[in-house]
Amino acid sequence: MRAAFFVEKERFEVREIEKPTAGPGEIVVRNMVCGVCGTDVHIFHGEPGSADVNPPVVLGHEYSGVVVEVGPGVASLQVGDHVTVDPNIYCGKCVYCRNGKKQLCPDMQAIGVTRNGGFEEYSLVPEAQAFKLSEDLPFEVGAMAEPLACCIHGIDLAGIRPGQKVAIVGGGAIGLIMVQLAKLSGASQILLSEPEAGRREVGLQVGATAAVNPLEEGAMAPYEAWADVVIECVGNNPAVKSAFGYAAKGATIVLFSVPKPDAQFPVPLFDVYKKELTIRGSFVNPDTHDRAVALLNSGKITFVGIITHRFPLEQMADAIAMQMSSESIKVVVCPQE
Repeated sequence: MRAAFFVEKERFEVREIEKPTAGPGEIVVRNMVCGVCGTDVHIFHGEPGSADVNPPVVLGHEYSGVVVEVGPGVASLQVGDHVTVDPNIYCGKCVYCRNGKKQLCPDMQAIGVTRNGGFEEYSLVPEAQAFKLSEDLPFEVGAMAEPLACCIHGIDLAGIRPGQKVAIVGGGAIGLIMVQLAKLSGASQILLSEPEAGRREVGLQVGATAAVNPLEEGAMAPYEAWADVVIECVGNNPAVKSAFGYAAKGATIVLFSVPKPDAQFPVPLFDVYKKELTIRGSFVNPDTHDRAVALLNSGKITFVGIITHRFPLEQMADAIAMQMSSESIKVVVCPQE
């Protein structure tokens, strides 16, 4: 079978390797669609992922497929089931795992980061990491369960209450998921702050009540100190600065994006003090994958207009470049093509 290995900084190599065989408690998945995540982009450029990356390894942690083999002891799945994969595997023994913070586990492993993942034709997955999808759900939508699960964790931390005003900074795939989740959470008004016109248009289609270009002079003025909740989904200083600008007194700011490891921002301490701001980080998807699958299976989250580009395994570098481009929103790779 073919597998696109990340072999070193800024280089993939497609190799022929043996198809995996399911051991006890494992399944083999025929990978159908795998999303290109911002974490994949960071890893490609030599930066850390959610866990330590030791090439050569097959990346890709946002994916869906079909079960083609089940190992001894597997009871919840059978051959032919459509599944999506929760990549994060925790030790279950550390102080964080034992105290409801397993996402902070120092020994976390991740399929598609520390173990071979979705950018190959078949993958080996522990039964506990696979979640069953409706058979009528498109595979490319099923592949979005992992980013959706991460967003649900961020929404939980944001604590949106019905009737509140919410600002989403950044209209990439994550920002557009957050718009939909804010709407489902009962937000009365949702502002999308995004420079690209096409992304603003999609944002309005999926639930934003207003969309502004933060680079346009005066566009942000009506929304200064406006939002009860701000969710920042970009990962650069101008975006974080605008998040503080949108925040009303008593607001919660969730810094959801994946910044560069050495990124720093001068926190406006007087604003934090005088406005009683709450600032939160959000990391991966502890115990939210099942809820993400339920939302996808119910059709309450759409990816129409969000998934914009598709690539085969042989064009991994092109897929990464396109994901970094303002031309795309969400890029996926199709291992069977």
